[in-house]
Amino acid sequence: MRALASARQLAWEAAERLENAGVPEPVASAEVLLAELLGVRRSELAFYPESLTREQAALYEAWVSRRLEREPVQRILGYAYFRNLRLDLDEHALIPRPDTESVVDAALEVVDRGGGFSRVLDVGTGSGVIAVSIAQERPSCEVHATDQSEGALRIARRNAARAGTKVQFHRADLARGLDVLEGCVDLLVSNPPYVRSADIPKLTPEVRDWDPRAALDGGPDGLGFYRRIFAEAGPLLADGADVVLEVGDGQAEDVLELGRRAGYAPLGTRVDLTGTPRSGLLRSGTRR
Repeated sequence: MRALASARQLAWEAAERLENAGVPEPVASAEVLLAELLGVRRSELAFYPESLTREQAALYEAWVSRRLEREPVQRILGYAYFRNLRLDLDEHALIPRPDTESVVDAALEVVDRGGGFSRVLDVGTGSGVIAVSIAQERPSCEVHATDQSEGALRIARRNAARAGTKVQFHRADLARGLDVLEGCVDLLVSNPPYVRSADIPKLTPEVRDWDPRAALDGGPDGLGFYRRIFAEAGPLLADGADVVLEVGDGQAEDVLELGRRAGYAPLGTRVDLTGTPRSGLLRSGTRR
């Protein structure tokens, strides 16, 4: 019977299998899964002193097999890391991605410019990634979040509780039916669906097959939800409220123009870690 391999050897063999199968980032996938299983940092795998138990090796093999089927690492684990958070995930919520960190940064800039307090509304919260991040990093804010999916709200509430934050969640279709917030939202932030419907089949299997379509599909031109936000959010916004929206590649100027036509003042964009415009910033007009 073959002796149990070391952690380093198992990770190397798994990475080779993943690479041969065409799985993106095979080394990262193999090492992250093993590090999470063992409860160590990825950088510590090379120095892990013990061989895996048979139970650990069997679970790792099951996880690698799932990754070979292009299931994302975060789905296999059931959670994802984002900024200072570990967020639980299930099939109701999009996997949070590093791109969205720039959206949170832009929102925090708005909060800080306003003196540290804002009444914030995160529209289409999903796992709660934006709302919980803002509530954790700027606890003086009053944070609200909406989603149409009760399943997404369940996971978002769990993530808020895990982080020790206070977020008020509302089941709503975007910004509809939130009379309690009428005229008092200082900052609206959202990562709406923005993939063109025809482009969804072209997405990587990790996204196309594992993220909820409702969180991806932005309609024929990818801009449908931005139009709705601009059309429906106005009654909720305080005078001169700020709006921060995540945008897809190449969409920033189109989104700002849609906002301008709806009566919002475009304030520019913020880029993500790759230098791609990822956030559109606007300001609402004065209510009359």
